[in-house]
Amino acid sequence: MSMPQETDGLTQNVMGTKPINKLLLSMSIPMMLSMMVQALYNIVDSIFVARISENALTAVTLAFPVQGVMIGVGVGTGVGINALLSKSLGEHNFDRVNKSAANGFFLIWISAVLFALAGFFLSEGYFRIQTDIEEITAMGRDYLFVVSVFSFAIFNQITLERLLSSTGKTFYAMLTQITGAIINIILDPIMIFGLFGFPALGVKGAAIATVIGQTSACIIGLYFNIRINKEINFSFKGFKPDKWIIKTIYSVGFSSILMQATGSVMNYGINRIFLSFTPTAIAVFGVFFRLQSFLFMPVFGLNNAMVPIIAFNYGTKSRNRIIYTIKYSMLYAAVIMLFGFLIFQLIPDKMLGLFNASPEMLSIGIVALRITSLIFLFAGFCIVGISVFQAMGNGAESVIIATARQFGVLLPAAWLLSLLGTIDAVWWAFPIAEIVSLILCALCMKRLYNRKIKTL
Repeated sequence: MSMPQETDGLTQNVMGTKPINKLLLSMSIPMMLSMMVQALYNIVDSIFVARISENALTAVTLAFPVQGVMIGVGVGTGVGINALLSKSLGEHNFDRVNKSAANGFFLIWISAVLFALAGFFLSEGYFRIQTDIEEITAMGRDYLFVVSVFSFAIFNQITLERLLSSTGKTFYAMLTQITGAIINIILDPIMIFGLFGFPALGVKGAAIATVIGQTSACIIGLYFNIRINKEINFSFKGFKPDKWIIKTIYSVGFSSILMQATGSVMNYGINRIFLSFTPTAIAVFGVFFRLQSFLFMPVFGLNNAMVPIIAFNYGTKSRNRIIYTIKYSMLYAAVIMLFGFLIFQLIPDKMLGLFNASPEMLSIGIVALRITSLIFLFAGFCIVGISVFQAMGNGAESVIIATARQFGVLLPAAWLLSLLGTIDAVWWAFPIAEIVSLILCALCMKRLYNRKIKTL
């Protein structure tokens, strides 16, 4: 397939010649806003669930590791598609652009089927191996069953958004995500508590609202890609899986999948440690993850804009543009993280109050938020660094850093600190692990610069 000259010129102008700071901001701000809204709906979802009971919040938190793997597979595949597609645009290889999109959809549809089958058969068993509290098991089973059996919605949504961002159309990716999130937020109280004649579905209602929001975003994302994303041809006529493209997508994206998977295993392990103290600690852990997501999501949005810029300019061998993209990204990430650190330190009680916190939850949570927020002082550098590795095809470094953080430091440290007999000590495992991650990331960044960037 040959591309119109004007489309090629537009892509080259935006990704290859526009000043880096303006380019990064123009692409990242829409993504940051959309992902903040995405994080907001997760927070609102949990706020409404917490109004049911603390056990309801605990049940949703225990489901989070499985959701994390699901999202990780979708995002990781999307990152791989994004990097390969943007690099192919930079090389003017438009046939590979179209094949990358088609093979990407093939991969995420297979993933959706596998998660649907796992959710259908294994949801209840997953909760029974963690807790003997029947109320938590029942609510968690209902929630996990819905979000996994209908996982096609989140997989397609993520992929369609990544296709828009890979060609620089982050504004439309933002509209896609925001629309889905707003629909979810509106439906949450209606389906959880049974407003306007709807039956009160409790935790299951929260899951259904989530799936409907994701499906709406998927439909809108498909419309934008077909009507506006002219750089990509969405014809699947004569499609055959391409082994090289699939291997390339996963060579970049597998690190994201594995990182998310290790994070989910970490969450599962931490939950088991907290259960040895009190289920309330799991509720606090869930609150922390949702609140930190509101801070991390803007940085992830920044990364989503950064990855295609670096991949495109790596394809055109533009060393200085790569360097400036990394520098600006790390600066903005550090500013965002510093702001979050101050908020967590100053008003942890008010943040917990949003989730209908009991006196016990406040007692545990205030200390927890102040200790765990120390990770924000180091995390910005690591998050950006990991995305740089992915954008330049060095996914192994991301895997090493994530694995070392989760399994080499965080879980062992949390277990050892739990032996002190106080739950407050366990929270210190998080900043300890983040410092180790920072050191590893800095070493890997120096190696990447010497081997790939410096020689361009």
